Amino acid sequence: MNLFEEYSYFDYKFPEPQYLGSKYTHRQWISKFIPEKAKVALDAFGGSQSIAFLLKQMGKQTITNDFLKFDSEIGKALIENPYERLEEDDLNILFSENQDPNNFNLMENLFTDLFFPQKDATFADSVRSNIPRLNSQYKQALALTIMCRSMTRKVTMGHFAHTQAMNYASDPARIKRNRSLIRSLKSLFMELLPKYNAAVFDNGKENKSYNEDILELLPTLHNIDVAYFDPPYCNSHADYQSFYHLLETYVMYWKDKKFVNGTKRYEPKRHSGFDCKDEAKKNLETMFSQAQHIPTWIVSYNDRSYPDIDTMVKMMKLFKDVRVERKPYTNSRGGKGSVAGSSEILFICTNKQE
Repeated sequence: MNLFEEYSYFDYKFPEPQYLGSKYTHRQWISKFIPEKAKVALDAFGGSQSIAFLLKQMGKQTITNDFLKFDSEIGKALIENPYERLEEDDLNILFSENQDPNNFNLMENLFTDLFFPQKDATFADSVRSNIPRLNSQYKQALALTIMCRSMTRKVTMGHFAHTQAMNYASDPARIKRNRSLIRSLKSLFMELLPKYNAAVFDNGKENKSYNEDILELLPTLHNIDVAYFDPPYCNSHADYQSFYHLLETYVMYWKDKKFVNGTKRYEPKRHSGFDCKDEAKKNLETMFSQAQHIPTWIVSYNDRSYPDIDTMVKMMKLFKDVRVERKPYTNSRGGKGSVAGSSEILFICTNKQE
């Protein structure tokens, strides 16, 4: 291998996310603690997949996981996918007429005049009807990923836990700051397409994206050298299903769910186990126990979350030597729990020294 070949993957750029809790802005800081000699890396809570993408760029065999399907599709599109991109023939398929308007009308029925005007909602349904016609799982994942990102671009704050989207989209001051609010989903898709196509690359490893409960997946994984854990921060924007219910609804395309509250969030939600105080500590303890065979853990956290920092250290010290790294926030734009005056935490956990 060429001495500098390992750095060539950094020519590929991760498309900037708009995602609560994304570690996109912390990538350089986190990269300092990833062991250079580690060959196989796990991102247990992939989310936007920006850290899994970093691991892939570093030449690691990368295993990413997220229990939300739309997040795991980002992983399939950009982590597992070695080379497939969306081409003109694929776009002709995606933008053709709705294959089954009687069945593919979920977005129009649920979200017209709530998050999107009818034209955009029907376009989203039509594209969704055509995605299964693409001839590869990676192209399908890429199409789903770009559509989901287009939808977050079109909604102020980039999430769906509020009911003001259409009001914001008619506010001249907001439109002046963000013209995406009045652009069509198709135009946003076409703008994003080159960025996502350009982010597809082969690092020479068999990478994998899972859509599993991490407590069920961990016991099945072997020979992992480093694990990155970024669990939901209990007390700090932990309920991703409420914020991104529309994206999960779009990818899963449910017909058997109730859609509740003003936002038409699906019910019942999938059980997380990390976002409620009465479960979070027990499940973190279980996760650390299941991961004790992995030599290095890097655990992202926030000093306003539950359990507190001292409790987290005590739990991890049962299995590893632990040191704590801090990165103070100077504003509230860093992700979940990123209140000015708080700190992003990294627990660096390594095998106990005899």
